[in-house]
Formats: sequence, structure tokens, C-alpha cells
Amino acid sequence: MSATLYPALPRVEPVAAPAVRLTLKPDGTSRGLLDGAWWPRSRDLLSELPALTDVLDPLWGRITRIAVNPEHWPVVPRKVPVDGHIVKVGWFTPEIDPHKLLLLSYGTGRWDLLIIPPETGPESAARLMAAASDCDGPPLTASALIAADEALHGVAATDEPLDPDEAREYGGGASAVSATVPHQPSQPSQPSRLIVGM
Repeated sequence: MSATLYPALPRVEPVAAPAVRLTLKPDGTSRGLLDGAWWPRSRDLLSELPALTDVLDPLWGRITRIAVNPEHWPVVPRKVPVDGHIVKVGWFTPEIDPHKLLLLSYGTGRWDLLIIPPETGPESAARLMAAASDCDGPPLTASALIAADEALHGVAATDEPLDPDEAREYGGGASAVSATVPHQPSQPSQPSRLIVGM
């Protein structure tokens, strides 16, 4: 009888998933239109949602349902496995802002997060995260907040300057947004409750 010896395989170290890029309003602040912002790394909900709910479950209670507008998501899965349970995902076209994520926790409540497009540059993302988690709450819807940031800073989501036609549309054309991103002081009076993965 002969034995074949194979060289030892290299030990594979588990790779930690990148931290979730998320900011939330501090506890006890006014509800407003948004409860914070989420900056996913891709448009793959099946891979992005488990990491998000892992962070939110201990804070808000087990997330049981999520709703999105499918406009910016190529695939919206019906269910997402998350740390031992299933989260149901639904989509609603006219009812939900295309840049908002609705999260429901059974018996605990509902939260609305601004979804910052994955291709957004870091400077724009930081401004949007700060505005969405402002203690007083942004007075704008999620899409209006993104459009106002683009108009105010002349930068599209990728941090590239807008072309003149886009700048005109956002800055004063008939379809322009009439609001601006709320001023963010250099030292907020009450910091966001959570900023992860920036």
C-alpha cells in the first residue's frame, strides 16, 4: 500500500467584511424626514443589506422588513438572510423616494435612511451623511437633499463638476430644487449617534 502526501494547504484567514458606512441621528432628537444616511458600497442589495441590518439590529431591535424604490437597484431580492433570520424586502415605486430606504422592526418602529449612491465621492458623501443625521433633521426629502447638495456645490454624485446644462437645471431652471442643504456647523452641538466605516 502506498500513501500519497500532498503539501499542506495554506491556511485561509477569514476576510472581514468592510464596515458599513452609516450615520444616524442621536437618541432623543426630532424625527424629521430622515433618521440618518447609508452609503452602500454597491448596488447589490443581497450583499449590502446583511451588513446594514447586523449593525442596526442591536440598536433598533431586529429588522424584519425593508422597503426600497427599485429605480436605482438592478435586483431587489424578496428575502435576505441575515444572521440567523430572514428579512423581507419589498419595493414600491411611487410611494418611496428613490434615494430612501425604509426599515421596519417588529414592535419597535420605523426608520428612514437616505441612500447615498455608491459611486458618490467621499466629500459629497460626508456632506450628505452630516445633513441627513443633523439633530434637527433635514427639512428635505432624500432626493431633494441630494439634488440640493449637487446644486450648492456644483458637484454630481461622483464629485465631478456638473456640466453647464446640469448646473443650470439644478441652480435655477424650472425643475430646480428651491431648497439648499442645511448649514452644518464645524462642531455639531450633538454628534451623530453612529458613524461607521467612513
